[in-house]
Amino acid sequence: MTSIPANARLTPAYYFAHVNEFLRASSNEILGALASSHGTLEETQRSAWQIQIQVLKAALENLDGVIYLEFEVPRLGSRIDAVLVSGSAILPMEFKCGEKKYSRAHYEQAWDYALDLKNFHEGSHRSEIFPLLVATEAEAEDLTWEVPHNDGVRPPFRCNAKGLARALTHGRELATGTAVDGVAWGQTRYRPTPTIIEAARALYARHAVDAIARQDAGAANLASTGRAVNTIIEATAARHEKAILFITGVPGSGKTRVGLDIATKRRERNETHAMYLSGNQPLVAVPQEALVRDEVSRAKADNRKIRKGTVHQSVKAFIQNVHHFRDDGLRNPNDAPDDHIVIFDEAQRAWNLKKTANFMKQRKGRAGFTQSEPEFLISYMDRHVDWAIVVCLVGGGQEINTGESGISAWLEAVRTRFPNWRVHVSPQLSGAEYQAATELAALYTENRITACDELHLATSVRSFRSEKVSAFVHALLNCDARAASQLLSEVGPQYPIVVTRDLGQAKTWIKNHARGSERYGLVASSEAQRLKPLAIDVRVRVNPVHWFLNGSGDTRSSFYMEDAATEFQIQGLELDWVCMTWDADLRMDSVSWRFHSFRGDRWTTVHDLDRRRYLLNAYRVLLTRARQGMAIFVPPGDPVDSTRRAAFYDETFAYLRGVGIPEA
Repeated sequence: MTSIPANARLTPAYYFAHVNEFLRASSNEILGALASSHGTLEETQRSAWQIQIQVLKAALENLDGVIYLEFEVPRLGSRIDAVLVSGSAILPMEFKCGEKKYSRAHYEQAWDYALDLKNFHEGSHRSEIFPLLVATEAEAEDLTWEVPHNDGVRPPFRCNAKGLARALTHGRELATGTAVDGVAWGQTRYRPTPTIIEAARALYARHAVDAIARQDAGAANLASTGRAVNTIIEATAARHEKAILFITGVPGSGKTRVGLDIATKRRERNETHAMYLSGNQPLVAVPQEALVRDEVSRAKADNRKIRKGTVHQSVKAFIQNVHHFRDDGLRNPNDAPDDHIVIFDEAQRAWNLKKTANFMKQRKGRAGFTQSEPEFLISYMDRHVDWAIVVCLVGGGQEINTGESGISAWLEAVRTRFPNWRVHVSPQLSGAEYQAATELAALYTENRITACDELHLATSVRSFRSEKVSAFVHALLNCDARAASQLLSEVGPQYPIVVTRDLGQAKTWIKNHARGSERYGLVASSEAQRLKPLAIDVRVRVNPVHWFLNGSGDTRSSFYMEDAATEFQIQGLELDWVCMTWDADLRMDSVSWRFHSFRGDRWTTVHDLDRRRYLLNAYRVLLTRARQGMAIFVPPGDPVDSTRRAAFYDETFAYLRGVGIPEA
């Protein structure tokens, strides 16, 4: 076996070597290499590494390949204890030194590492992966490896220190395919797609978003958009002007990630601060709580005393509710905000004049308020005497509630009240789903608009398995069966979608597909009032913090699939797998949708065009929340219940089957 070249590019591991070199090296040499990369070393970590090195030396005596110790997994913010690349097998190992039992949490951790390698590590995409959980003092558990899933990842093998050699040897023997170059494997790129929560965690910890982002077309789009926004900001500040930017994007394209990245980078510059704002309370509350829990957990691990409330105050400066920002402007009518740059996520959901005026009268005691929320927010930023930037992140077809003004209210406010503001738009803003064409035409006539292609995010990065999911959903809801069918044929192999009339079967399908700590949950439209007989009551308010962040042992978490999150709790956030329930509020009628709302004891037809749009958008939100796949449940109906007739559901089911969605 040749030695590893001295000029080999650095790997994301603390230590790596050919197995024969690892066996020849003394334990102290290996421990020294680990310690030099780790920094300050506590005795518990030193002891664990010493045991791990001894166990590995005994287990690898009759194997070849390359061994990695403390291999970094950036998306998960941790390191794999050991990875053996041998033959055509990749064998990541999670050691629990001194443990006498195999806990469920440790088992899921081992599985998570294997899945992360398969999904996001370039060198692991085509290889079989054999994860191991090594509880050194436990009784022998598994006798043989379980069969792999379709992607070639096996369920973790549980063994003790004595059984590790046999497990590794057996795993290598089972692996088929081309042998993996162990050194080259460690130097290939890691290209993950973080969730919004994972991205917020990394950014808050002051890591560059590039370190946890994919490098494909979707990520390139994100990078070019970020550069374009920063160029506009710098030019506007240099000219002492004011400008508003509109960034558009398909569902899951990373608009929130762009906003958080801009805010983070500006936060690190003393001269130019930026504030990330959202009117979507769950999109504020869930990442905020995740960041607080992370910081408290780190403090506890470091034996630092810290108050949760103190951490929360710091986090609020990073992610803030837009209504709190608005209230600051009301309390101080002459003062400009501290920030010259504000980023409004889901700007299409800002309130129109009627809703804003009613709120001001009823909740703030301000009768006769004459500004919509967009107009007031721009006026607040306009108080700056030199320059100001408003960045609006816009989702097409994402308005889901009465009183949400859409983008036209922002454009109208700029056109009629703020003639000195420049407007930078994505060319796609003129599309029908944004309903802004009239105001855009007027601003173009006044020569106040600059169009920039980079301000549109065209590729979904939510589903790393298929970027065309949002296009499929768009075609499905537009009743374009032919396009939906074609897109499904491209989406399906990487992103499974099934439909069923049996709720239990849908839940079972989801549970069988989720592995490790992959999160799954039940979702439903807020108008899905007649799912209640099936124990799905959308009137029960879900706490999104518990639902999104709590573990599988908590009945309030999404994992239990007892409480259904509606479009209001889940918009802007995501799950790995979604069990989506389809009620009679949106029904297929041969070639088009029919819109209904349950009132009293019967379904009533929705005639108002805005309410119809909100309902269709609610289903658009629900159908685009999953990162890896979904099961759609359409009730079979009940012949003795006039509110749940089979006819209310049958054509919807037939339509979904007709475009090619298979039954579970």
